Order: sequence, then structure tokens, then C-alpha cells
Amino acid sequence: MHAPLFEAVPNFSEGKDGTKISRITEAVRAIPGVRILSLHSDPDHNRSVLTFAGEEDPVLSGALALAKACATELDLASQSGEHPRMGVLDVLPFVPLEGATMDDAVRLAHKASESLGFLGFPVYLYGSAATNPHRRSLPDIRRGGYEGVASRISDPLWKPDYGPKTLDSHRGVVAVGARPFLVAFNAYLDTDDVEVARVVATRVRESGGGLPAVRALGFGVGGKAQVSMNLTDLEQTPIPVALEAVRSAAADLGASVESTELVGLAPLEAVLQAARYYLGLRELEADHVLESRLYGRSDPRRL
Repeated sequence: MHAPLFEAVPNFSEGKDGTKISRITEAVRAIPGVRILSLHSDPDHNRSVLTFAGEEDPVLSGALALAKACATELDLASQSGEHPRMGVLDVLPFVPLEGATMDDAVRLAHKASESLGFLGFPVYLYGSAATNPHRRSLPDIRRGGYEGVASRISDPLWKPDYGPKTLDSHRGVVAVGARPFLVAFNAYLDTDDVEVARVVATRVRESGGGLPAVRALGFGVGGKAQVSMNLTDLEQTPIPVALEAVRSAAADLGASVESTELVGLAPLEAVLQAARYYLGLRELEADHVLESRLYGRSDPRRL
């Protein structure tokens, strides 16, 4: 029997300075037992998404090393970008992998939050780790970015779960959660009109009456209008369904999808869903993929 495995997908508020990003990433890489799987940095969003995995203790140590590096390297007061942010270490979700349950991920999130609190980070728990129903949704916690959090933190309903009850403008707060796989998927439109992307995002996201388990925002990135999406339940809304909804909404506004982008990693099942949809391979399964059979990785929860 192998020890349970976990994935951590922290988002930190630096996407431009390669030297700082490298030092922050190396702090995690130096932890024995941690495997870095992906790093995606975006200068327009001024944000990086790091993905690493391992057993519980190394992943916890990696998360704390990352937090310390972010506090040393970054200053939220001088940071700006397209993406809303509320802390130098902005979001820290834990995802159960092989041998781990969501309850295991919740316990890990609480252990990490307690340690982050001792390091001086105010912490809000979200997702399956949330202690309050009104704080289960990450967008509700992050509403208004740092400034929004600052305006609410004195309200007893928005008292942090761990750490200081006041804000340090240089490091901000961190949201720590436990959740299933989430796919971050962006669509670039053939226009620079950000308002088009915002309207499309409103139409396709669940809160706007669109697709279930879809969160979406519109941004201007690299001179293009971008529809940035988080797909939180691929059984309800897989990637191709979300993409076709964006295409349809954009067409209504005289625009089209020029290209797409995957931020971080996606499970094998997400890729298989897209192949089934566009190729009509209705019976396509992981065992039809050579590498899955060769390396015994047909279970998408495994590394």
C-alpha cells in the first residue's frame, strides 16, 4: 500500500518577474518528496499557477515554503494585474489524488491554514474545507479583491479562520481550500474589445444563468479579449461544451474564438471528453491510449 497522494495548486501574485518566480518555485522544489508538475505564469494577469504533488507531509512542507518565499519576494501593495488578487499567496487548494479522500484533503487544508496563521497570514477556508456556508465559494471570498476583503474583515461574518484578524497590505490574505479537480481553461477572441469578453463570460458562467459548474471572467490579455474560465465539475460541463458556449455567445456579438489555453494541468479524462466530443469516439477510454496501457496510468487520479 502506498501513502495517499495530494496535489496542491497555489496561485501567487507575480507573473512578470522571472527571477522572483524562479526563487519562489525553487523554494518548493527544494522540499524532498515534492514533485513539481507545472508552472504557468501570465504577465498580463501578473499571476502564476504552480502545481506540485506528493504525500501529505512533503506537500504541506512545500506549501509553507512557498508561503514564506512569497512573503519574502512579493509586495501586494505594489502589485497590479488583470486578475483580481487578495494576497501574495492568493489561493492554496489541495486536491486528493491516489489513495486520498476529500476528507483527507480537508484535514490537510486545516493543518496548512493553522501553520500559515502562525506565519502571519490571515486565512479563509473555502470549498470542502469551508467552516461557514457563505464562504464555501472562492469568488465570494475574493469579491472586490484585496480592497473588498479589507472592507469586510472587521465584520464577524468575515473574520479569518486562522491567523491575524487584521490585514497587512504587503502580504494580504490567502484562501486555502480542498476541492476536486478544476480545469482552468481560457478562450482568446479575435477582438481587443474587453467588453465583448465580459459579456460572453456573463452569459456562459453559472451565476449568470449559463452552464453549471462554470466560473468565467472577461479580461484583456496580450492585446486580445480573453474569456477566462474555471470548470469545477467536468461531469456537468466538460471543456468542449464550455468552448462551444463561448463560441456561440461570441458569435452573437460578431466575434469568434481565435485560440484557447490550458492553465496548469487537466486530468486525462478531460482530454478524453474533448476527443469523444469532437471526433465522435463515443467509446474512447483511457485504456485506448498507448501510454496509459504502457505505464499503467489509466486511473486519472494517479500521477
